[in-house]
Amino acid sequence: MPSSANSMIAGAGGGLVASVATCPLDVIKTRLQAQQHAHGSAGYLGVVATARAVLKHDGIRGLYRGLGPTLLGYLPTWAIYFAVYDGIKSHFGEKRLEDVEPVRHVYPAAQAKGYQPVAREHPWSLHILSAMTAGATSTICTNPLWVIKTRFMTQPFTERRYRHTLDAAATIYRAEGIRAFFRGLLPSLFGIFHVAVQFPLYEQLKTWARRNSQDDLTPKMFLACSAVSKMTASVTTYPHEVVRTRLQTLRRPRPVGNGYGDNGVPNHPRVGIMPTVKDILRHEGWRGLYKGLSVNLVRTVPNSAVTMLTYEMLIRYLEGRPQTS
Repeated sequence: MPSSANSMIAGAGGGLVASVATCPLDVIKTRLQAQQHAHGSAGYLGVVATARAVLKHDGIRGLYRGLGPTLLGYLPTWAIYFAVYDGIKSHFGEKRLEDVEPVRHVYPAAQAKGYQPVAREHPWSLHILSAMTAGATSTICTNPLWVIKTRFMTQPFTERRYRHTLDAAATIYRAEGIRAFFRGLLPSLFGIFHVAVQFPLYEQLKTWARRNSQDDLTPKMFLACSAVSKMTASVTTYPHEVVRTRLQTLRRPRPVGNGYGDNGVPNHPRVGIMPTVKDILRHEGWRGLYKGLSVNLVRTVPNSAVTMLTYEMLIRYLEGRPQTS
Protein backbone atom coordinates (compact mmCIF):
# COMPACT_ATOMS: atom_id res chain seq x y z
CA MET A 1 0.00 0.00 0.00
CA PRO A 2 1.42 3.43 -0.88
CA SER A 3 2.26 5.74 2.01
CA SER A 4 0.58 9.13 2.40
CA ALA A 5 3.78 10.92 1.32
CA ASN A 6 4.19 8.76 -1.79
CA SER A 7 0.50 9.18 -2.54
CA MET A 8 0.73 12.97 -2.38
CA ILE A 9 3.84 13.06 -4.58
CA ALA A 10 2.37 10.63 -7.11
CA GLY A 11 -1.00 12.36 -7.09
CA ALA A 12 0.54 15.79 -7.67
CA GLY A 13 2.70 14.36 -10.47
CA GLY A 14 -0.28 12.70 -12.08
CA GLY A 15 -2.30 15.88 -11.94
CA LEU A 16 0.51 17.97 -13.40
CA VAL A 17 0.98 15.61 -16.34
CA ALA A 18 -2.78 15.51 -16.93
CA SER A 19 -2.93 19.33 -16.88
CA VAL A 20 -0.29 19.52 -19.62
CA ALA A 21 -1.92 16.77 -21.71
CA THR A 22 -5.41 18.30 -21.62
CA CYS A 23 -4.48 22.02 -21.70
CA PRO A 24 -5.62 22.48 -25.36
CA LEU A 25 -9.10 21.22 -24.43
CA ASP A 26 -9.14 23.57 -21.44
CA VAL A 27 -8.25 26.54 -23.67
CA ILE A 28 -11.05 25.73 -26.13
CA LYS A 29 -13.56 25.14 -23.34
CA THR A 30 -12.71 28.43 -21.60
CA ARG A 31 -12.92 30.45 -24.84
CA LEU A 32 -16.32 28.89 -25.54
CA GLN A 33 -17.51 29.85 -22.07
CA ALA A 34 -16.29 33.42 -22.45
CA GLN A 35 -17.85 34.23 -25.82
CA GLN A 36 -21.11 36.14 -25.52
CA HIS A 37 -22.69 35.28 -28.87
CA ALA A 38 -25.79 33.10 -28.80
CA HIS A 39 -25.51 29.63 -30.31
CA GLY A 40 -26.16 29.81 -34.06
CA SER A 41 -25.94 33.63 -34.25
CA ALA A 42 -23.48 35.62 -36.35
CA GLY A 43 -20.08 35.65 -34.68
CA TYR A 44 -20.64 32.47 -32.69
CA LEU A 45 -17.71 30.05 -32.81
CA GLY A 46 -18.17 26.37 -32.11
CA VAL A 47 -15.53 23.90 -30.97
CA VAL A 48 -13.83 23.44 -34.35
CA ALA A 49 -14.02 27.13 -35.27
CA THR A 50 -12.56 28.12 -31.89
CA ALA A 51 -9.64 25.72 -32.32
CA ARG A 52 -9.00 27.04 -35.83
CA ALA A 53 -9.06 30.65 -34.62
CA VAL A 54 -6.53 29.91 -31.88
CA LEU A 55 -4.22 28.07 -34.29
CA LYS A 56 -4.53 30.81 -36.91
CA HIS A 57 -3.57 33.66 -34.57
CA ASP A 58 -1.31 32.01 -32.01
CA GLY A 59 -0.24 28.71 -33.52
CA ILE A 60 0.24 25.58 -31.42
CA ARG A 61 1.47 27.68 -28.50
CA GLY A 62 -1.98 29.26 -28.34
CA LEU A 63 -3.42 25.92 -27.23
CA TYR A 64 -1.14 26.03 -24.18
CA ARG A 65 -1.80 29.60 -23.05
CA GLY A 66 -2.55 29.59 -19.34
CA LEU A 67 -0.50 26.47 -18.69
CA GLY A 68 2.02 28.45 -16.60
CA PRO A 69 -0.46 29.70 -13.96
CA THR A 70 -2.16 26.29 -14.04
CA LEU A 71 1.07 24.54 -13.09
CA LEU A 72 1.91 27.23 -10.53
CA GLY A 73 -1.55 26.88 -9.02
CA TYR A 74 -1.62 23.10 -8.93
CA LEU A 75 0.98 22.48 -6.21
CA PRO A 76 -0.33 25.04 -3.66
CA THR A 77 -3.89 23.91 -4.39
CA TRP A 78 -2.89 20.32 -3.75
CA ALA A 79 -0.85 21.13 -0.62
CA ILE A 80 -3.57 23.29 0.95
CA TYR A 81 -6.28 20.82 0.04
CA PHE A 82 -4.41 17.80 1.34
CA ALA A 83 -3.52 19.52 4.65
CA VAL A 84 -7.06 20.78 5.33
CA TYR A 85 -8.66 17.55 4.12
CA ASP A 86 -6.62 15.37 6.49
CA GLY A 87 -6.92 17.94 9.28
CA ILE A 88 -10.72 17.91 9.15
CA LYS A 89 -10.81 14.12 9.14
CA SER A 90 -8.36 13.91 12.05
CA HIS A 91 -10.39 16.48 14.00
CA PHE A 92 -13.50 14.35 13.68
CA GLY A 93 -11.66 11.33 15.00
CA GLU A 94 -10.94 9.18 11.96
CA LYS A 95 -8.07 6.75 12.37
CA ARG A 96 -4.81 7.29 10.59
CA LEU A 97 -4.73 5.98 7.01
CA GLU A 98 -2.19 3.32 7.97
CA ASP A 99 -4.56 1.95 10.64
CA VAL A 100 -7.64 1.62 8.46
CA GLU A 101 -8.35 -1.81 6.99
CA PRO A 102 -8.93 -2.73 4.34
CA VAL A 103 -7.41 0.14 2.32
CA ARG A 104 -6.58 -0.94 -1.19
CA HIS A 105 -5.33 2.21 -2.86
CA VAL A 106 -5.07 5.96 -2.57
CA TYR A 107 -6.08 7.70 -5.77
CA PRO A 108 -5.33 11.27 -6.90
CA ALA A 109 -7.40 14.09 -8.30
CA ALA A 110 -7.90 14.17 -12.05
CA GLN A 111 -7.36 17.92 -12.32
CA ALA A 112 -6.02 20.86 -10.38
CA LYS A 113 -9.40 21.93 -9.03
CA GLY A 114 -10.99 18.51 -9.00
CA TYR A 115 -11.45 18.51 -5.21
CA GLN A 116 -10.61 14.81 -5.01
CA PRO A 117 -6.97 14.28 -4.00
CA VAL A 118 -7.77 10.88 -2.53
CA ALA A 119 -10.59 8.35 -2.60
CA ARG A 120 -10.23 6.46 0.64
CA GLU A 121 -12.28 3.71 2.24
CA HIS A 122 -14.28 5.66 4.83
CA PRO A 123 -17.83 7.02 5.19
CA TRP A 124 -18.59 9.28 2.26
CA SER A 125 -20.38 11.76 4.55
CA LEU A 126 -17.05 12.51 6.25
CA HIS A 127 -15.37 12.55 2.85
CA ILE A 128 -17.85 15.18 1.60
CA LEU A 129 -17.42 17.39 4.68
CA SER A 130 -13.63 17.20 4.43
CA ALA A 131 -13.61 17.67 0.65
CA MET A 132 -15.91 20.70 0.65
CA THR A 133 -14.02 22.44 3.47
CA ALA A 134 -10.66 21.72 1.88
CA GLY A 135 -11.95 22.76 -1.55
CA ALA A 136 -13.24 26.08 -0.23
CA THR A 137 -9.96 26.84 1.54
CA SER A 138 -7.75 26.01 -1.44
CA THR A 139 -10.04 27.90 -3.84
CA ILE A 140 -9.94 31.10 -1.79
CA CYS A 141 -6.15 30.95 -1.43
CA THR A 142 -5.39 30.26 -5.10
CA ASN A 143 -8.18 32.19 -6.87
CA PRO A 144 -5.79 34.90 -8.20
CA LEU A 145 -3.88 32.27 -10.20
CA TRP A 146 -7.09 30.91 -11.74
CA VAL A 147 -8.13 34.44 -12.74
CA ILE A 148 -4.76 34.89 -14.45
CA LYS A 149 -5.13 31.50 -16.14
CA THR A 150 -8.57 32.44 -17.49
CA ARG A 151 -7.29 35.81 -18.75
CA PHE A 152 -4.43 34.05 -20.55
CA MET A 153 -6.79 31.63 -22.27
CA THR A 154 -9.37 34.21 -23.30
CA GLN A 155 -7.13 37.17 -24.17
CA PRO A 156 -8.28 38.82 -27.42
CA PHE A 157 -6.03 38.04 -30.40
CA THR A 158 -5.58 41.76 -31.15
CA GLU A 159 -4.39 42.61 -27.65
CA ARG A 160 -0.76 42.75 -26.49
CA ARG A 161 -0.03 39.25 -25.27
CA TYR A 162 0.96 38.55 -21.70
CA ARG A 163 4.58 37.40 -21.70
CA HIS A 164 4.34 35.28 -18.57
CA THR A 165 2.37 34.91 -15.34
CA LEU A 166 4.04 37.82 -13.52
CA ASP A 167 3.51 40.10 -16.53
CA ALA A 168 -0.17 39.19 -16.59
CA ALA A 169 -0.51 39.76 -12.83
CA ALA A 170 1.18 43.19 -13.06
CA THR A 171 -0.92 44.23 -16.08
CA ILE A 172 -4.19 43.23 -14.42
CA TYR A 173 -3.24 44.93 -11.15
CA ARG A 174 -2.24 48.21 -12.80
CA ALA A 175 -5.44 48.38 -14.83
CA GLU A 176 -8.03 46.96 -12.42
CA GLY A 177 -6.59 46.77 -8.91
CA ILE A 178 -6.43 43.95 -6.41
CA ARG A 179 -10.16 43.15 -6.57
CA ALA A 180 -9.76 41.80 -10.10
CA PHE A 181 -7.93 38.76 -8.72
CA PHE A 182 -10.96 37.69 -6.71
CA ARG A 183 -13.62 37.97 -9.39
CA GLY A 184 -15.54 34.74 -9.88
CA LEU A 185 -14.68 33.53 -6.37
CA LEU A 186 -18.28 33.07 -5.28
CA PRO A 187 -19.33 30.87 -8.23
CA SER A 188 -16.08 28.94 -7.72
CA LEU A 189 -17.20 28.23 -4.16
CA PHE A 190 -20.64 27.19 -5.41
CA GLY A 191 -18.87 24.74 -7.68
CA ILE A 192 -17.52 22.90 -4.65
CA PHE A 193 -21.02 21.51 -4.13
CA HIS A 194 -20.37 19.17 -7.02
CA VAL A 195 -18.73 16.86 -4.48
CA ALA A 196 -22.20 16.39 -2.98
CA VAL A 197 -23.13 14.77 -6.28
CA GLN A 198 -19.82 13.14 -7.11
CA PHE A 199 -18.89 11.29 -3.93
CA PRO A 200 -22.20 9.62 -3.01
CA LEU A 201 -22.50 8.47 -6.62
CA TYR A 202 -18.87 7.32 -6.63
CA GLU A 203 -19.42 5.24 -3.50
CA GLN A 204 -22.66 3.78 -4.89
CA LEU A 205 -21.00 2.84 -8.18
CA LYS A 206 -18.21 1.08 -6.30
CA THR A 207 -20.84 -0.83 -4.27
CA TRP A 208 -22.60 -1.96 -7.46
CA ALA A 209 -19.27 -2.91 -9.03
CA ARG A 210 -18.33 -5.04 -6.02
CA ARG A 211 -21.62 -6.93 -6.23
CA ASN A 212 -20.82 -7.91 -9.81
CA SER A 213 -17.17 -8.72 -9.17
CA GLN A 214 -15.81 -11.86 -7.54
CA ASP A 215 -12.49 -10.16 -6.72
CA ASP A 216 -11.42 -6.74 -5.46
CA LEU A 217 -12.06 -3.78 -7.73
CA THR A 218 -9.46 -3.42 -10.44
CA PRO A 219 -7.87 -0.07 -11.41
CA LYS A 220 -10.09 -0.07 -14.51
CA MET A 221 -13.18 -0.37 -12.32
CA PHE A 222 -12.00 2.47 -10.09
CA LEU A 223 -11.36 4.57 -13.19
CA ALA A 224 -14.83 3.80 -14.59
CA CYS A 225 -16.56 4.67 -11.32
CA SER A 226 -14.53 7.86 -10.99
CA ALA A 227 -15.18 8.92 -14.59
CA VAL A 228 -18.96 8.33 -14.46
CA SER A 229 -19.38 10.11 -11.12
CA LYS A 230 -17.17 13.01 -12.23
CA MET A 231 -18.99 13.43 -15.54
CA THR A 232 -22.40 13.33 -13.83
CA ALA A 233 -21.34 15.93 -11.28
CA SER A 234 -19.84 18.09 -14.03
CA VAL A 235 -23.08 18.14 -16.03
CA THR A 236 -25.13 18.89 -12.92
CA THR A 237 -23.04 21.82 -11.74
CA TYR A 238 -21.59 23.07 -15.04
CA PRO A 239 -23.37 26.48 -15.23
CA HIS A 240 -21.26 27.81 -12.37
CA GLU A 241 -18.16 27.41 -14.57
CA VAL A 242 -19.63 29.63 -17.30
CA VAL A 243 -20.65 32.29 -14.76
CA ARG A 244 -17.21 32.10 -13.13
CA THR A 245 -15.44 32.55 -16.47
CA ARG A 246 -17.65 35.52 -17.41
CA LEU A 247 -16.86 37.25 -14.12
CA GLN A 248 -13.15 36.47 -14.30
CA THR A 249 -12.87 37.89 -17.82
CA LEU A 250 -14.82 41.05 -16.94
CA ARG A 251 -12.57 44.09 -17.47
CA ARG A 252 -13.34 46.82 -14.93
CA PRO A 253 -10.76 49.65 -14.84
CA ARG A 254 -9.84 51.25 -11.52
CA PRO A 255 -12.51 53.78 -10.48
CA VAL A 256 -11.69 57.45 -11.07
CA GLY A 257 -12.06 59.72 -8.04
CA ASN A 258 -14.67 58.37 -5.64
CA GLY A 259 -16.05 55.99 -8.28
CA TYR A 260 -19.29 57.96 -8.80
CA GLY A 261 -20.39 60.25 -11.59
CA ASP A 262 -21.90 63.73 -11.25
CA ASN A 263 -25.40 62.24 -10.99
CA GLY A 264 -24.40 60.03 -8.06
CA VAL A 265 -24.54 56.83 -10.14
CA PRO A 266 -21.51 54.51 -9.83
CA ASN A 267 -19.22 54.61 -12.88
CA HIS A 268 -19.04 50.82 -12.81
CA PRO A 269 -22.08 49.19 -11.17
CA ARG A 270 -21.28 45.97 -9.38
CA VAL A 271 -21.90 42.84 -11.40
CA GLY A 272 -22.69 39.68 -9.48
CA ILE A 273 -23.83 36.13 -10.08
CA MET A 274 -27.56 36.76 -10.60
CA PRO A 275 -27.15 39.72 -13.01
CA THR A 276 -24.66 37.62 -15.00
CA VAL A 277 -27.02 34.63 -15.12
CA LYS A 278 -29.96 36.85 -16.15
CA ASP A 279 -27.85 38.48 -18.86
CA ILE A 280 -26.80 35.10 -20.26
CA LEU A 281 -30.39 33.80 -20.28
CA ARG A 282 -31.70 36.99 -21.87
CA HIS A 283 -29.20 37.15 -24.73
CA GLU A 284 -28.05 33.55 -25.20
CA GLY A 285 -30.82 31.38 -23.77
CA TRP A 286 -30.33 28.42 -21.44
CA ARG A 287 -27.76 26.94 -23.82
CA GLY A 288 -25.48 29.82 -22.90
CA LEU A 289 -25.05 28.31 -19.45
CA TYR A 290 -23.67 25.11 -20.99
CA LYS A 291 -21.17 26.50 -23.48
CA GLY A 292 -18.09 24.30 -23.66
CA LEU A 293 -19.79 21.38 -21.87
CA SER A 294 -19.04 18.87 -24.65
CA VAL A 295 -15.33 19.75 -24.58
CA ASN A 296 -15.35 19.56 -20.80
CA LEU A 297 -16.80 16.05 -20.87
CA VAL A 298 -14.32 14.92 -23.53
CA ARG A 299 -11.57 16.38 -21.37
CA THR A 300 -12.68 14.53 -18.22
CA VAL A 301 -11.98 10.99 -19.42
CA PRO A 302 -8.47 11.45 -20.88
CA ASN A 303 -7.60 13.68 -17.92
CA SER A 304 -8.55 10.93 -15.49
CA ALA A 305 -6.80 8.28 -17.57
CA VAL A 306 -3.53 10.24 -17.80
CA THR A 307 -3.66 11.05 -14.09
CA MET A 308 -4.20 7.42 -13.10
CA LEU A 309 -1.47 6.14 -15.43
CA THR A 310 1.10 8.66 -14.19
CA TYR A 311 0.08 8.01 -10.61
CA GLU A 312 0.60 4.24 -10.93
CA MET A 313 3.99 4.68 -12.63
CA LEU A 314 5.19 7.13 -9.96
CA ILE A 315 3.99 4.89 -7.13
CA ARG A 316 5.92 1.97 -8.61
CA TYR A 317 9.03 4.12 -8.98
CA LEU A 318 8.80 5.60 -5.48
CA GLU A 319 8.27 2.20 -3.89
CA GLY A 320 10.96 0.55 -6.01
CA ARG A 321 8.54 -1.95 -7.52
CA PRO A 322 9.45 -3.50 -10.87
CA GLN A 323 7.27 -2.23 -13.70
CA THR A 324 5.23 -4.83 -15.54
CA SER A 325 3.29 -4.48 -18.73
